Amino acid sequence: MNPIQMVDLKSQYQKYKSEIDAAIAEVLETTTYINGPAVKLFQEKLEKYLSVNHVIPCANGTDALQIALMALGLKPGDEVILPAFTYVATAEVAALLGLTVVMTDVDPDTFNITAAHIEAAITDKTKAIVPVHLFGQCCDMEPILAIAKKHNLFVIEDNAQAIGADYSFSDGRKVKSGAMGTVGCTSFYPSKNLGAYGDGGAMYCNDEQLAAELRMIANHGQKRRYYHDMVGVNSRLDSIQAALLEVKLRHLDEFSTARHQAAVFYDRALSGIDGVKIPARQQNSTHVFHQYTLQVPADKRDALQEFLKEKGIPTMIYYPLPLNQQDAFMNCSRLASALPVTEQLCKSVVSLPMHSELDEEQLGYICGAVKAFFG
Repeated sequence: MNPIQMVDLKSQYQKYKSEIDAAIAEVLETTTYINGPAVKLFQEKLEKYLSVNHVIPCANGTDALQIALMALGLKPGDEVILPAFTYVATAEVAALLGLTVVMTDVDPDTFNITAAHIEAAITDKTKAIVPVHLFGQCCDMEPILAIAKKHNLFVIEDNAQAIGADYSFSDGRKVKSGAMGTVGCTSFYPSKNLGAYGDGGAMYCNDEQLAAELRMIANHGQKRRYYHDMVGVNSRLDSIQAALLEVKLRHLDEFSTARHQAAVFYDRALSGIDGVKIPARQQNSTHVFHQYTLQVPADKRDALQEFLKEKGIPTMIYYPLPLNQQDAFMNCSRLASALPVTEQLCKSVVSLPMHSELDEEQLGYICGAVKAFFG
C-alpha cells in the first residue's frame, strides 16, 4: 500500500504529467509569464465551466475576497455577515478594510451558514453577506438570496472549497457554486480541488460594470497602463499557474467523482459507529468533498488523532478555534448571537484524508483503523 497523504499532489501530477508539462513548456517557450495567452485561455474555459459572463483571475483567494469587497464600495463601519466557523481569510479581509465583521453560528449538520442565522444578524448597518460553501457543498442559497434581495444586500460567495458543486433551485435550475450571488471568489491553493502549483485565485460575476471594477482594482486601479483611476492592488494569476489550471479544469469533474466515491466508501464503512457522525449532505447541493469531516466525542478526538498518526494516517482539524475567539477580531467584530454549534464543532471535528487519488486499499485501512479505535 502506498503511504497515505491528506492530499496526494504527487500522484495526481504523475497521472496528468504529460498534459501539465506540455502546458508549462508552452509558457516557457513564449516567455509570456504575466497576463499571457494562458491566462486568457484559462479565464475563458472557467467562464464556460461556471456559466458566468466574467472571470477575473487574481493572485490568491484572499485577494479575491478583498477585491470583491473593495469593488462593491463598502466603507469602514459597514457590517458584513459571515460564519464564525470558517477559515480566517473570510473575516480577515473585511477587518483589513475597516468593516465590522458580524459572526453567526452554523448548521450543525452541514457546517454552513443558513438564512435564519443571517436574518437574525441584519441591522441598518449591514451591507453584505459572505456565505462560505464549506468543505465542498453549497450553503442553502435560495433563501439566502431572497433575504439579500429583501434587505438590498450584496452576496459574496466564498467558494474556495466547493468549486464544481451544483446547487438546485426550486424552479429546477442548477447553478454552479460561486455563480449565484453578486460575486463569487475562489482559491487555487495547491490543496484545493482545482489547485495550482503555487498561489492563485479568481473572482466571477455576471455584471459587466462590476467585472470592470474588479479587473481594475486587481491591476493597480488602472484601465490602461500608467493611468490610475483609483487606489488598487497588484493581484495577478501568473501564466504558468493558469496553464496548468486549464489542464486540471479539464479533469475537475473527474476529480469530483473520485472524491465522491471515496466519501461513499467512508460513509458505508463508518456509519453506525457509536458517537461518530459522518458528514451530512445539503439537500439542494451536490458535494465535491474538499474535506471529509467527522464529528467525534470531544474527549476522544486527540486520542483518535494520535492513534491514527501511529498507524500512518494523517488527519486535520478544520478549525480548532472559532473566529470569535481569535485575538485578531476582538476589536473589529460582533456576535449576532451565541455560537453553541460553532464552539462544539471546533471541539469535535476531525478530517480524514480526502483527495482524488485515494484507492480502496487505503480507504479500507483508514476505516479499519477508525473502527478499531472506537472498538
